[in-house]
Amino acid sequence: MSDRVIPLVDQRSRVRPVALSNEPHPATGHLLDALSRPLRDLRISVTDRCNFRCSYCMPKEVFDKDYPYLPHSALLSFEEITRLTRQFVSHGVQKIRLTGGEPLLRKHIERLIEQLAALRTVDGQPLDITLTTNGSLLERKAQALKDAGLQRVTVSLDGLDDAVFRAMNDVDFPVRDVLRGIDAALAAGLGPIKVNMVVKRGTNDHEILPMARHFSGTGVVLRFIEYMDVGATNGWRMDEVLPSVEVVRRIASELPLVQLDPSAPGETAERWGYADALGRHDAAAGEIGVISSVTQAFCGSCNRARLSTEGKLYLCLFASEGHDLRPLLRGGASDEQIADALAGIWQGRSDRYSELRASLPPEAPGEGRRRVEMSYIGG
Repeated sequence: MSDRVIPLVDQRSRVRPVALSNEPHPATGHLLDALSRPLRDLRISVTDRCNFRCSYCMPKEVFDKDYPYLPHSALLSFEEITRLTRQFVSHGVQKIRLTGGEPLLRKHIERLIEQLAALRTVDGQPLDITLTTNGSLLERKAQALKDAGLQRVTVSLDGLDDAVFRAMNDVDFPVRDVLRGIDAALAAGLGPIKVNMVVKRGTNDHEILPMARHFSGTGVVLRFIEYMDVGATNGWRMDEVLPSVEVVRRIASELPLVQLDPSAPGETAERWGYADALGRHDAAAGEIGVISSVTQAFCGSCNRARLSTEGKLYLCLFASEGHDLRPLLRGGASDEQIADALAGIWQGRSDRYSELRASLPPEAPGEGRRRVEMSYIGG
């Protein structure tokens, strides 16, 4: 395990004030940014807290007992989140992902899910509502989440070897309890379930094949994520990135694979299905996905916006500044004014960090610290 941890420079105060627009932006459901990318996916962080201390996200050396988490009064209420989401939906959002921190630590999260489940897209369809969790509370919460209107869950699990997993979560949490949570989610009908594995070369890459063997044929979609340079506290280095092409090669050496078409426009994962004896996709065996945000950037089709737990809007996972929407919510702005403000922000979006990463000059000492932390806006 690497112990290269960079002290946190708090980015929560780095915001751009959002001014009300005098020019209306009709909410047609077809809002495009400066690079002609539509707004389709909203990721909502409901808490900045987590009960794990994964080294690639919330290392214990930084997020210790003295770390100043946001006070409850700063967090958006469920009603405020729902009100904002309604305006995003009017501009074309179809999918909502609740994230964190660990979203199941937010008290009464089911109430928010119920409110979001009542919303409809511009075409009158229910929203696709999903949630990303570390699985620690999923066994006890799965049925209540389903009953509230949650459709799917994504569970983070970085290996099946208990010693490796306990070391990576750094709170000695056992694999078996996450697996029980996945089983409870399957029983509740929260599917198709996805399991995300962040792969760090030299730390857990030997767990790639055991994970593939375990989840093949279970109905769970296993996805491998390249270790990313998000934020500044994890001491990221390129030599710890295992390219997705190598992940696919390792699995295919034992379990033959066939490439599948994207499941939806803007899909971040490249899909590979397990092949039968004739080289065709064996649907019963299932599929895997690889997310290659370091080695194969997908900025050109990125249709995601991210809302922090206290109402700051970020247009990229690697952003350094957010747009502060909370003053509009609590300052008397109308729904129309909020919708106009969102449109103006999205239309000015030109972020494409992953595409530019290789061509950017090396960062000066401390320069990377300006990027927002993954634990703050979710992955």
